[in-house]
Amino acid sequence: MFRNVAAISLHLIGPLQRKKAGTSLTRCLHQTLTMATRLQARRLDGIDHNPWVECTKMASEYDAVNLGQGFPDFPPPDFALQAFQLALSSDFMLNQYTKAFGYPPLTKILASFFGKLLGQEIDPLENVLVTVGAYGALFTAFQALVDEGDEVIIIEPFFDCYEPMTLMAGGHPVFVTLKPSPTQDGELDSASNWQLDPTELASKFTSRTKALILNTPNNPVGKVFSKAELELVANLCQQHDVICITDEVYQWLVYDGYQHTSIASLPGMWERTLTIGSAGKSFSATGWKVGWVLGPDSLVKHLRTVHQNSIYHCPTQGQAAVAQSFQHEQLHFGQPSSYFVQFPQAMQRCRDHMIRSLQSVGLKPVIPQGSYFFIADISDFKKKMPDLPGDEDEPYDRRFVKWMIKNKGLAAIPASIFYSRPHQKHFDHYIRFCFVKDESTLQAMDEKLQKWKEELRP
Repeated sequence: MFRNVAAISLHLIGPLQRKKAGTSLTRCLHQTLTMATRLQARRLDGIDHNPWVECTKMASEYDAVNLGQGFPDFPPPDFALQAFQLALSSDFMLNQYTKAFGYPPLTKILASFFGKLLGQEIDPLENVLVTVGAYGALFTAFQALVDEGDEVIIIEPFFDCYEPMTLMAGGHPVFVTLKPSPTQDGELDSASNWQLDPTELASKFTSRTKALILNTPNNPVGKVFSKAELELVANLCQQHDVICITDEVYQWLVYDGYQHTSIASLPGMWERTLTIGSAGKSFSATGWKVGWVLGPDSLVKHLRTVHQNSIYHCPTQGQAAVAQSFQHEQLHFGQPSSYFVQFPQAMQRCRDHMIRSLQSVGLKPVIPQGSYFFIADISDFKKKMPDLPGDEDEPYDRRFVKWMIKNKGLAAIPASIFYSRPHQKHFDHYIRFCFVKDESTLQAMDEKLQKWKEELRP
C-alpha cells in the first residue's frame, strides 16, 4: 500500500521535485516500517524490571547502610588473594585462552574435591563445566535442557533469576511454597520451620515436568533442607523422570551444627542432577565470577553445547586462582585451619549480632540455618503504619524498604520479589538482610538502629 501511494504521488510532480520527494517518501516509508517492527524478542516480555536496581540506587542516594545486596564487604582470605596475584604475575600464558570447558587444573581439583563429597568418580573432562559464575551455570542449564512448554518446578521463595531464566528458555514455571509453621508468642521463627507440604509438592509433578530447581541453603530464607526433605524431592524426581538442578552456592555457610547434604549424593540422583557451585561464595570473591556445574555426561554434554556457542571460554587467571585456592582447602579440609570451617564460624557471629540489633527496633528476624541472608518479619509495622507512600498495587514490603532507606538510613531487599506474582501479597510482610558484612558495617548499622530506637521512646 505504501509503495502504491508513493508511485502515484511521484507521477504527479516534476523531475526535480520528484527526486526530492522520492527521497523523502523513501525515508518516511523506512521509518514507518522500522517503527512497526518489534525490536525486543518476546522472551523478554515481563522480565525487564529489576527491583535490585531501584533499591541499590536509593541506598546510594540516601547514603544508607547497605544490608540488602549479597556480597561481603571484606577481603577474601589471604591464600586466595595470593593465588590470584600469582596467576597475574607467574605464567604469561595465563593471559591467553585455556580449554573451553574449564582450565584443566581447576576441573581436575573440582572433580577430586567434590567427588569425595558426592561419593562419585568424577571425570574432569566429562562431568565438570566451568562457567561465568553460578549465574552462568544456571542460565546454561536452562538453555540446554528446558524446551518450549516444559514445566519447571520452583520452590519459593526462590532466587529471583529462576523464573525469568525458565521463561527465556520457553518453559513454564510451576511454584510450590515453603510455608512457616506457627511459633510460640515471643519466640523468634527459624528457617527450619519453613516446610514443604509433601502432598502439594507431589501434585506439581505432571507428564510435562522437565526439571525441579532446588536451592539449599536457600536464598532468601536461609533454610538448609534436611536429608528427609531431600529424599522426598529425590523420590518424586525419580518417580516422574525429572531432572534436578541444585543451586548449592552457600554449601559451606551452615550454622548451629546443621549439615548440608547434596541431593546428588543420594541413591539414584547423580544420574539426574546438576550440582551448581560458586567460587565467589566459597572464597568471598564474588567479583571473580567463577562458577561450575557437576553432573553426568548425559546432561553436562548439552550444557557444553550451549557454552561453546555463547560464552565459549571463561577468564583463565580467575580459574587458576580458584584452582590454587581449592588445592589449599583440600590440604586443610575438615581441620580448624580450613577456611570452610573458619568462615561459617565468623559469619554466625555476624548473623547473631545483626539479629540482636534488629530486634531492638521491633523487627523479628527468622533465624537462618545457612547462607548469607535472613528475612525479618515486619507485620507489626504493617499494623501500625499500613499506609506508607507507594503505588496502589505495590506490595507493603517494597514500600517499607523505601521508607526505611529514606527515614532510617538502612537498606534491605523486599522479600516479595522472591515470590511468584500471585503469592507476593501473602508474603509482603518480610524483608531480607545480608549479614555477611565487615565489623565496620555492623557498627554503622548499630548507630542507625540506636537513633531509630531513641525515636521510638515516648
